[in-house]
Amino acid sequence: MIMRKVRVEDAVGMVLCHDVTRIVPGEFKGPAFRKGHVVRPEDIPELLKLGKDHLYIWECGRDYLHENDAAMRIAAASAGDGVKLTEPVEGKVSYLSSRRGLLKVNVDGLTRVNEIEEVILSTRHTNQLVEKDGLLAGTRVIPLVIKKEKIELVERICRDTGPLLEVRELRPRRTGIVTTGNEVFHGRIEDRFGPVVKEKLSEYGCPVVDQVTLPDDAGLITGAIKDMAARGCQMVVIAGGMSVDPDDVTPAGVRATGARVVTYGAPVLPGAMFLLAYLDDIPLLGLPACVMYFRATVFDLVLPRILAGETVSRQEIARMGHGGLCLGCSRCSYPHCPFGKSV
Repeated sequence: MIMRKVRVEDAVGMVLCHDVTRIVPGEFKGPAFRKGHVVRPEDIPELLKLGKDHLYIWECGRDYLHENDAAMRIAAASAGDGVKLTEPVEGKVSYLSSRRGLLKVNVDGLTRVNEIEEVILSTRHTNQLVEKDGLLAGTRVIPLVIKKEKIELVERICRDTGPLLEVRELRPRRTGIVTTGNEVFHGRIEDRFGPVVKEKLSEYGCPVVDQVTLPDDAGLITGAIKDMAARGCQMVVIAGGMSVDPDDVTPAGVRATGARVVTYGAPVLPGAMFLLAYLDDIPLLGLPACVMYFRATVFDLVLPRILAGETVSRQEIARMGHGGLCLGCSRCSYPHCPFGKSV
C-alpha cells in the first residue's frame, strides 16, 4: 500500500489518507471529508471550493480492501433471514432487525470470525426477543485497509456454518389456559394468575381459545389438557399447582396425558418449579406462582423460543442456569440486563 498525490479531478474512487478540513469563521471548523473517505464524483466541486487542487490518496493494490468494502463483505456474508444492513459509517456496518422476532446467533461461528486478526463482529446475546429495526450487531475492520484474504476467510467460515445472525419470525399459537387450585375454584380468592398469563400471551398475539379453572385434581387437569388439544389449541399453559406440596398435582396431571416431559424444574430463579412437556407437538407449560409476581421469569425465556418454532430440549433448559439468576432490581430493566443471557 502506498500514498500518492493526485489531481482532485482524477481522485474519484480513491481513498483519502488525510482529513480535509472546512473552516467557516465564527461558525464551524472540522472535517468535511474524513480519512478513509472514498472520493465520489459529487465531491469534486466541494473539494475544489475548499481549495484542494490535489489530494493524497491510498493505493491499496489488488490484495487489499478499504475498510468500508471489507465491512460490507463481512456483513453480507454473515447476515441471515430477518436481518438488514446499513451503509458503512466511518468503516462500521450495523445490522438491524427487519421484524420483531427471536435473535439467533451462531456463537461458534462468531468466535471463529473474531479470531481473525483485525476483524471484529460484535452482537447482542443469542435467543433475545428483538423489535423491528432494533440494533443487532456491528462489524468493522481495525485498519483503514485490510488484506483481502482475511475477508475471504470470513466468507468461507460463513459458507461453512451458515449465517451467523438471523431473526426468526414469531408465530402466535392458539392457546388454552388451565388454572388450578382449590382456593380459586371455590372462589375463596380471586384468580390473579390467569390475567397475568393472558397479558403476556397478548404481547405475542397469541389468542386464548379458552380458560378453565379446576380444583387440585390430577384427573380433571389431564382431561382439560386433552380436551384443549382436541379443540385445536396449539399450546396449553397450566397455571398453578407446581410446587412439591402434596396438594399440588399439576405435574401428575400433565404426565397422565401421555405427554413427553422435557423437564420438571429449571435452573432459573425466579422459575425453578417450571414444567415443560410436549403432547405430540403441542407444548405444555406448567407455570410456577412466581410468574404472578415477577416481571421476568423462566416463562419469558422459553415462550419466545416456542413461538419461533423451536422444540426446547432438556439440555437447553440446563444451559439457562448460566445467567438464569434474576438480581431482583428495584426497577426491572429486563431484557436489558444479565437475566437469561446464557451465552
